[in-house]
Amino acid sequence: MSEPTPAEAPARTVLLRGGTVHSPADPFATAMVVERGSVAWVGSEGAADSFADGVDETVDLGGALVTAAFTDAHVHTTATGLTLTGLDLSDARTLADALDRVRAHASARGADRVLLGHGWDATRWPEARPPSRAELDAATAGRPLYLTRVDVHSAVVTSALLDLVPGVAGLAGHAPDGPLTGAAHHAVRAAAHESVTAAQRTAAQRAARAHAASRGIGSLHECAGPDISSPEDLTGLLRLAAEEPGPRVFGYWAEAITEAKEADRIRDLGAIGAAGDLFVDGSLGSHTACLHEPYADAPHTGVAHHDAAAIAAHVAACTEAGLQAGFHAIGDAAVTAVVEGVRAAADRVGLARIRAARHRVEHAEMLTPETIAAFAELGLTASVQPAFDAAWGGEDGMYVQRLGRERARTLNPYAALLRAGVPLALGSDSPVTPLDPWGTVRAAAFHRTPEHRVSVRAAFTAHTRGGWRAVGRDDAGVLVPGAPADYAIWETGDLVVQVPDSRVADWSTDPRSGTPGLPDLTPGRQLPVCVRTVVGGRTVHERPNE
Repeated sequence: MSEPTPAEAPARTVLLRGGTVHSPADPFATAMVVERGSVAWVGSEGAADSFADGVDETVDLGGALVTAAFTDAHVHTTATGLTLTGLDLSDARTLADALDRVRAHASARGADRVLLGHGWDATRWPEARPPSRAELDAATAGRPLYLTRVDVHSAVVTSALLDLVPGVAGLAGHAPDGPLTGAAHHAVRAAAHESVTAAQRTAAQRAARAHAASRGIGSLHECAGPDISSPEDLTGLLRLAAEEPGPRVFGYWAEAITEAKEADRIRDLGAIGAAGDLFVDGSLGSHTACLHEPYADAPHTGVAHHDAAAIAAHVAACTEAGLQAGFHAIGDAAVTAVVEGVRAAADRVGLARIRAARHRVEHAEMLTPETIAAFAELGLTASVQPAFDAAWGGEDGMYVQRLGRERARTLNPYAALLRAGVPLALGSDSPVTPLDPWGTVRAAAFHRTPEHRVSVRAAFTAHTRGGWRAVGRDDAGVLVPGAPADYAIWETGDLVVQVPDSRVADWSTDPRSGTPGLPDLTPGRQLPVCVRTVVGGRTVHERPNE
């Protein structure tokens, strides 16, 4: 698969030296040569002297760390940009604080046809409830408002927005005065997104790509689809990424197909897979993830959108068309349906073809030993978001509220996935959680449930090389000769080898082992600061001089 490139790679040759280059080609590397958009050489400071006279530019790293650029394997780019430039309630401390922010936003955006906001989470508020429709009507002075919960699987809206969606009261998921879910949510989301102009959408996409670049992210997996965005949104984003410098964008379109010939309409959008947020269920926070047993705080088991038969039909059709398939599945019943469906597809088209296609499962939070083994058997990639555990895990987190302590402790078992040989690709699901790759690596390495922790090195690999492998590329996401020159330069402290616990052999943390070090991500320590991000040999972010 060819990678999307924002612009033609520069013909210049660049030598970086005087720092630390994180590379499996040389665990003690201090220098790197980039030529025509690819890594040409990695090695020691002494050997770098032989290149000094033959390059167009020499970069003195001044002791900085160079790593492969991160890949965020699950992003909603336009929604991220709209959050960056609009109303973000992710850090609202109380319901009253959230309503004050809505009021201020409405006052400041008098020309907007529909007010847009994101990020509220009532489980963190002392009031323990979302804003009512009457409160939102008052805060907006009767204007249309669409305000998504942090997980984006439900939203509270104003009466004026409902008036723009005839028949919404008859759709599944409608609530007279509570968050909308399911079909009702999708209907109001479509109405709200239709209010975004092409110029607003492009500005939001630029903002999101620039923000990603400032975080050392070189590639984004855009998870689009008919229930989330629009074809114009995806095609516009892919066009922007092709024309303007910035992170690469790999597009997914979450539309089910039943015949191989239907894959053409997915490819015509520029998407590399009929995958991403093809919803098998919803989310735990909105009580819409599909469970085998009822929620601890609600008398039902969530919502199922696709059964095993539908999943099998989609996977078989995609496999026959040479197209990657994938699903959003969070609850244990949803994950079981995916496993049963993919296995049925393997019976139809052959296990080897299924494994070769590297189909994906997004989120995959509620796993069992049996479903983990099935992921390994079927060659499924787990596209996961460790920041979910950082936000909602722990003894008093949202997971415990929804599931009880026993089930909550089983969520996001990264160590078990890696032990079984399941490929991991890390991401943020931004704007659900922020674009914050080192924070994501920290969240995986310091999981709130200790037995699920992985080494910093394993998490880093899953957030760099893992994202490339998830799109079928085994030769990228790592700084070795021949790989794309997608890298970031970091200002950081001491480099160490961090492992989950003392049971790991002592040699792996001994400098003599030749294991490349990474920043110390112990909670409380400052995370690395991105100095420069380069994609395909072209600088796409440079920190301003301070």
